[in-house]
Amino acid sequence: MYLSYYGLNEQPFSISPDPRFLYLSEIHREGLANLTYGVAQRKGFVVITGEVGTGKTTLIHALLTNIPQKVRVAFISNPTLTREEFFYLLADTYKLGAIEHKAHFLVKFTQFLEKAYSSDENVVLIVDEAHSLTHEMLEEIRLLSNLETAGHKLVNIILVGQSELDEKLSGPEMRPLTQRITLRYHLSSMTLEETAKYIETRLLRSGAKGPGIFTEAAIQSLYEYSGGIPRLTNILADRALLTGYVKDLKRIDNRVIEECAGEFRLSGSKDEKDAESITIPLCRRYGRLIKAVMIIVMSLGLLFLWWGVLVNDGNLTSSDNVFDKDNSVVTHELGTGNK
Repeated sequence: MYLSYYGLNEQPFSISPDPRFLYLSEIHREGLANLTYGVAQRKGFVVITGEVGTGKTTLIHALLTNIPQKVRVAFISNPTLTREEFFYLLADTYKLGAIEHKAHFLVKFTQFLEKAYSSDENVVLIVDEAHSLTHEMLEEIRLLSNLETAGHKLVNIILVGQSELDEKLSGPEMRPLTQRITLRYHLSSMTLEETAKYIETRLLRSGAKGPGIFTEAAIQSLYEYSGGIPRLTNILADRALLTGYVKDLKRIDNRVIEECAGEFRLSGSKDEKDAESITIPLCRRYGRLIKAVMIIVMSLGLLFLWWGVLVNDGNLTSSDNVFDKDNSVVTHELGTGNK
């Protein structure tokens, strides 16, 4: 609706991972370099992690766009599969033909890898959303990496997923796999300057005559509400352009961004989000210690209360009254019970 109004040829802030709109921040440039190096040098296991919307899948598509012809890639974007479904998908992607069971797959896959290696072809398996993999499937993938020559890996495996993947791999049962990881990289969010450049790049590649559709205050507000996460930036910027079109605004200011952020129920600046991300892990880290201290304090309190009761029972007789008939205070001599 707003394309012609703002002089655009196509939507600049689509959330689909289109490599044509790829803006490589410093973090994303390093991530892509790690992926490219891992494939080119046959590094075996490579792990890329990042929070939701930080551009992991876009990075994978950028890798696939520039990958050499002698690389045979299987890209699995939905890993919530059974073991049999996983092997069937690999067999279909690598064109191994019909398979009857796991042993049959391994025979054909080994033959395929050896033939590819003799032809100087690099075989790569990329699993997106790898945090969804079960421990059983992670173990099956690890066993595939056992297929190697004396000096080279026959298959390179790239696991891409959210931060939960790191937590899953940190378990003791995953130690055989983690010891095989040769490259590991975590994608973080963009800075304010990178967010501004990101918005400018996407507008210009969509046909805009200049980057001035969003004011500086609007970009600052976009950054605060999105936290520098590309996907959230896309969603807010797209909604802001639509709102600006409806309100007949040629430039998007921070008030439009705030209105759109309210529609999506986004609140708080990036500093507040960073504070939350620090506070929550601290609570988790020291929660048990705080709980233990509280238990000790309560136990000591009960112990002193119990001791006080014993002392009082020993010093006062059951027939003693604290007040006399005239309600005047009566004193006791300790140990005698005499008035």
